[in-house]
Amino acid sequence: MFPVYFSALAIIAGSLQIFFLKTPPLTAFLLAFIVSTIGLQGLFSFCGHFYTPDKVAKGIGWPPGNPFQTEIAFTNLSFGILGILSIWFHGDFWLATIVGRSVFIWGAGYVHIQDIKRNKNSSHLNAGPVLYFDIALPLVLFGLYVAEMLT
Repeated sequence: MFPVYFSALAIIAGSLQIFFLKTPPLTAFLLAFIVSTIGLQGLFSFCGHFYTPDKVAKGIGWPPGNPFQTEIAFTNLSFGILGILSIWFHGDFWLATIVGRSVFIWGAGYVHIQDIKRNKNSSHLNAGPVLYFDIALPLVLFGLYVAEMLT
């Protein structure tokens, strides 16, 4: 469920930027989604995969004790840092951050779909909201980015 929380946080943060800072709506929501769903969610995912890897693996329906958890942790950390840096770096940096994270989570979504089909793995971190957000979030990010560039 955590992708839902980070998306809700992005909507709240974007709204606050519009109201208090008078930021144009597309810019406000794009930045809020990058910082929240890439930056903060990346840092959150790093913590889970790094500090409680067996618990996360169990939630995904995969065997604990696999070193892939550490690799995924640092992948999430790198995107978390890029998302946070997007506060200060704009334009092409935002696009690169969106593209990188999108490739990663679309790839993760593909792996989860294959695991559902092959192994009937319907664990809560393999199917459901996490999977739906793996597919939908890049579309939202690219949509906001393109709309922002066209204004």
